[in-house]
Amino acid sequence: MQRWRGLADIPDDWGRSVVTIGSYDGVHRGHQLIIGEAVARGRELGLPTVVVTFDPHPSEVVRPGTHPPLLAPHPRRAELMAELGVDAVLVLPFTAEFAKLPPEEFVARVLVEKLRARTVVEGPNFRFGHRAAGDVALLAALGESADFDFDVLVFDLYQRGEAGGGDAFSSSLVRQLVGDGDMTAALEVLGRPHRVEGVVVRGAQRGRELGYPTANVETLPHSAIPADGVYAGWLGVEGELMPAALSVGTNPQFNGVERTVEAYAIDRVGLDLYGLHVSVDFLARLRGQETFDSLDGLLERMAEDVQRSRELVAAHGAPLPR
Repeated sequence: MQRWRGLADIPDDWGRSVVTIGSYDGVHRGHQLIIGEAVARGRELGLPTVVVTFDPHPSEVVRPGTHPPLLAPHPRRAELMAELGVDAVLVLPFTAEFAKLPPEEFVARVLVEKLRARTVVEGPNFRFGHRAAGDVALLAALGESADFDFDVLVFDLYQRGEAGGGDAFSSSLVRQLVGDGDMTAALEVLGRPHRVEGVVVRGAQRGRELGYPTANVETLPHSAIPADGVYAGWLGVEGELMPAALSVGTNPQFNGVERTVEAYAIDRVGLDLYGLHVSVDFLARLRGQETFDSLDGLLERMAEDVQRSRELVAAHGAPLPR
């Protein structure tokens, strides 16, 4: 899959293509539907499929200080899109100048001049251009003009709940679920466990002293971190997913103040992970953050957490190493 950063990276001889545009943070099941339809349309026409997304998140430029928690960094999104059959991902730097482009100019510069769109596939709430003035109706109208010549396909997103009722699948919904620590519901919307990534750094090493050495993960900026508590999940290192008991919080038992993400790889000894980029997948929340009357009480609960994590991960089965 080709990855482009900005319009200048697109090959000059790029032919016609099928395009879909959006932030696509998390590549959840609603996103998967739209991207899948774009890929299917591309294959039907014998054309490549391109996903256009933005960096940083548009809200940070339009309303500084409102950058939402991110469900997946751009490299992770690209990996997930590649698995769906996407041929190229274009990440457009979202600047104050870019945000001022009128809808018609955005379509002309991005969709027509550079990507030569034959079909554009979107959800019903897609907006584009200065002050989000463009919608799918305007996009379809522009595509019908002889100068632009593309068609527009619109697909509704999935709904949570029985018989399609409930909330539409959205990145905002996943962020809310993750923030609440409801990883089971987040998994339903994402189609896979929520993941955070980062580099393993040295911490207080109390886990090692207690017999449960943990990887202290310095997560990427703006990562969507689950609510404080203990979770079952996986620690991913160089393509290997290891069952793990996970902890998020400030470690109040030892008067901690800094919020951390830590992972104990169950039944693994002698791991040296310092400096490595790792992933942490959250399967289910076991309990909230607690303090205990004694060290023995803490150790007893930690043993229970590890055993329950072992059982939950085994019952779920390991996710694909992606």
